[in-house]
Amino acid sequence: MLRTLATGLDVPWGLALLPDRSGVLVTTRDDGLVRRVDLSSGRVTLLGQVPGVVSNVARQGEGGLLGIAVSPRFVTDRTVFVYFSTAADNRIARLAYDPTAPAGRRLGIPQVIVRGIPHGVHHNGGHLAFGPDGYLWATTGEAGNRPLAQDRSSLGGKILRMTTAGRPAPGNPFGSLVWSFGHRNVEGLAWDAAGRLWSAEFGDHLHDELNLIRRGGNYGWPQTEGKTSAPGIVSPVVQWSPDQNSPSHVAIAAGSAWLGGLRGERLWRVPLDGATPAGEPQAFLDGRYGRLRSVLAVDARTLLVTTSNRDGRTSPRAADDRILVVRVS
Repeated sequence: MLRTLATGLDVPWGLALLPDRSGVLVTTRDDGLVRRVDLSSGRVTLLGQVPGVVSNVARQGEGGLLGIAVSPRFVTDRTVFVYFSTAADNRIARLAYDPTAPAGRRLGIPQVIVRGIPHGVHHNGGHLAFGPDGYLWATTGEAGNRPLAQDRSSLGGKILRMTTAGRPAPGNPFGSLVWSFGHRNVEGLAWDAAGRLWSAEFGDHLHDELNLIRRGGNYGWPQTEGKTSAPGIVSPVVQWSPDQNSPSHVAIAAGSAWLGGLRGERLWRVPLDGATPAGEPQAFLDGRYGRLRSVLAVDARTLLVTTSNRDGRTSPRAADDRILVVRVS
């Protein structure tokens, strides 16, 4: 089954399912807005605008309002977290969400919990998610400054794990926010039923990657790109050429990893057998809706998938950008 849930959005980027599964929170990158979309009716309600967001779409850039996550204690604390770009850096902030306030005024003033994440025209990372451990995870890019990915004192080119106050979570390998390093630009994280963490990562000119993330792991950039036998480097589980994929987000559903391809304009399925592929990747929706970015599992067999045709990289289609509901098996 495939249907359109919402249309007319300006580069929908982050998706976060509300605990009661009645709706999803959606960020739109270039206008800095947060909306709630009802999963039954598709009704779109404006929650508010995040102040201080700076988009660089005029330079074909990738900054703006990016990821969003809902607190695990949302029922009582009514808190959401966002990842956004300013003119100088990328930041993570928490905001109060008041569902009883008038539309457009339901978000409180952002309280920044992490600042100084490297910022560039490209490679700003941006995904936020709460893991099964209850901690907040974030992905960052190296902002075009390649050595930052290997510099464990930098927040660039990393996967981060933190408390809701923005402090290093207990058990982090280096006593900092850093969980893994050597990343070029990760924009998607997802956990499988066994609690394994998977990421989607943009390559340069050779190979995009689906990675299984290990505590303290070095994922090779800029020394390696794609599968490798280099000592001390974690090799990706699957790789693609960037023209076939360019994956932003990843979700786990129906025993597979699902990745939205931007340049590839398709939805990729990677069947999994534990920590390894159970078969060759399969492509769906090839070219049908243009660039595909965000992928979120609503339940074991339902995905939300967003288009990204208003991001300055292609010509928008009628009703772009949209959120699709895709039933998978």
